[in-house]
Amino acid sequence: MKKVFVLDTNVLLHDPQALLRFKDNDVVIPITVVEEIDTFKKDLNETGRNAREVSRLLDSFRAKAHLVDGVRLDDGGMLKVFIYTEQAMRRMPPELRVDRGDNRILAVALQMKEECHCPVVFVTKDTNLRIKADAVGLNAQDYESDKVSIEELYTGMAEVVLPREQVDRFYGQGHVDIDGDYRENQCLTLVDESNTSHTALGRYEAALGRVVPLIRLPKEGLWGITPRNREQQFAFDLLLNDDIQLVTLVGKAGTGKTLLAIAAGLAKSADEGGYSRLLVSRPIFPLGRDLGFLPGDVEEKLAPWMQPIFDNVELLLGMVDEHGKRKRGYKELVEMGLLQIEPLTYIRGRSIPKQFMIVDEAQNLTPHEIKTIITRAGEGTKIVLTGDPYQIDNPYIDSSSNGLTYTVEKFKSQSIAGHVTLMRGERSPLAELAANLL
Repeated sequence: MKKVFVLDTNVLLHDPQALLRFKDNDVVIPITVVEEIDTFKKDLNETGRNAREVSRLLDSFRAKAHLVDGVRLDDGGMLKVFIYTEQAMRRMPPELRVDRGDNRILAVALQMKEECHCPVVFVTKDTNLRIKADAVGLNAQDYESDKVSIEELYTGMAEVVLPREQVDRFYGQGHVDIDGDYRENQCLTLVDESNTSHTALGRYEAALGRVVPLIRLPKEGLWGITPRNREQQFAFDLLLNDDIQLVTLVGKAGTGKTLLAIAAGLAKSADEGGYSRLLVSRPIFPLGRDLGFLPGDVEEKLAPWMQPIFDNVELLLGMVDEHGKRKRGYKELVEMGLLQIEPLTYIRGRSIPKQFMIVDEAQNLTPHEIKTIITRAGEGTKIVLTGDPYQIDNPYIDSSSNGLTYTVEKFKSQSIAGHVTLMRGERSPLAELAANLL
């Protein structure tokens, strides 16, 4: 049976194309939603861009027919703008008759339910509004077109049990053919079925149906960093492989995501010269109460936000050598043009060729923001996304709807992408214990 979906403002601000994602069902936009979208259209951020796109979409439909009467959509449904009336508010419980935007939208959905002879679904990303909708008898749902189950998120790794001779063949000839449903660039642990301590690590090449060895690291590691566990070995292999242009690293605090990425980026750009420079960026979201405006020029304003990146770079550079003398800091690399650290605020419209780009704290980005970043990649650019889906500061996304997990799911079978979920914390015993207990 055809359904009627009543959309809240936050759904359209999250995904302007939501108007077109309900197949042959009808979509109703309360006039209050149009008013609220109008208040965001001048914003210079992603929300403002989405608001302007929604307005353009609605205007294009308006040119076809009156929105109040309904406009036929390509998939067979109808798009309609519903005018709020005082009569609709009288259907609400006394506690919800206060003249507020959320209550008006809720009243429209309730009126649609009473007048329509088909199922009515109220769609909103506002948790409290879904609770209110349920209380007044509405079928309320979250907008989940881009949600990924965090419990079922692709880890990028697997164990393969093989006969001893196949594991030996892998060491002898440098590869081994295997059968199974494995994904491109999936990191595999080959385990001897007769001796589980006899193992080998490799990466799966789907085109040839074979496992190849990981890239061998120098004995001293990369900028003094050596992998401490299996997941970090897998991560370094993906980071150092120039054929893999998109790498996603997911893991809890202290697993080494950012440090590994920066070490590999410095090795590939400053040492090998394979990339013109290392570009490190992160979204700006405060933890806890914001301090407000910061004094100084652009560099001074950004310093507190970029400090976690500075800390990692300084650790790799080593501020003091064996004689107690201070080594060069990150500013010298910046002056040499080998390193650039900046926020994501001004990335729209740029083209970034031949750079090793790291986006830290990518779990705070929406799927559309991630798309904006990846589509900036020019010829020869490698992009690394790192983050922890359980530490999200953006109030409009969660562990299932953020851009990082969305990217992992969408790129998990692509030949130019690789992913690893890092499990074990290596920052310190205290940090690992806190990550597990708190």
